[in-house]
Amino acid sequence: MSIQHLSRRGFLMATALAAAAPSLALAAEDPYANSPFRKINDAEWRVRLLPASYEVLRHEDTERPGSSPLLNEHRKGTFACLGCGLPIFKSEWKYESGTGWPSFYTAIPGALMKKTDLAIGVPRTEYHCAQCLGHQGHVFPDGPKPTGLRYCNNGVALKFIPA
Repeated sequence: MSIQHLSRRGFLMATALAAAAPSLALAAEDPYANSPFRKINDAEWRVRLLPASYEVLRHEDTERPGSSPLLNEHRKGTFACLGCGLPIFKSEWKYESGTGWPSFYTAIPGALMKKTDLAIGVPRTEYHCAQCLGHQGHVFPDGPKPTGLRYCNNGVALKFIPA
C-alpha cells in the first residue's frame, strides 16, 4: 500500500511539473512574457498614444516615408519603443538608408521579436518590441557592414533618449 501511495504521489508531482513546463519554457524563451505592458487593452493604448503612433504600434500601420523627425536625429543616445520605453537601438547604429525611415544595422539583443509578414504578398521579416509587442518595422538584408541588415523603423514608434 505504501508503494502505491508513493507511486500516486510521484505521479501527481510529475503531472504538476509537466503542466507547469510550457509556461516555464515560455518564460525562459520570453523574458517579457509577464510584462504589464502586454496587459494593456486596445482602448487604453488608444488613449496613451497619438493617433499615428497608435496605428503603427498597435495595428501594424506604416508612417509616410520622409515624415519622421527622427530621420534628422544625429545626437548620441538611444532609440526606445514609444509604447513602453524599452531601449531598442543605439544612435551609433543609425545610418542614412535613403528610404525615408530611420534605419539601423543592428538592434539591442533581446529587444525585438520577429515574425513573417505576408501582408503585401511577399514574405518580409517584421519586428516588434519584445516588451509591449508594439510594431516597429521590417528588417531587410540590404544594410551596411558589419551586419548587412537594415532595420527599417517607423519613427512614430520610437522616442529618442539623449545620452
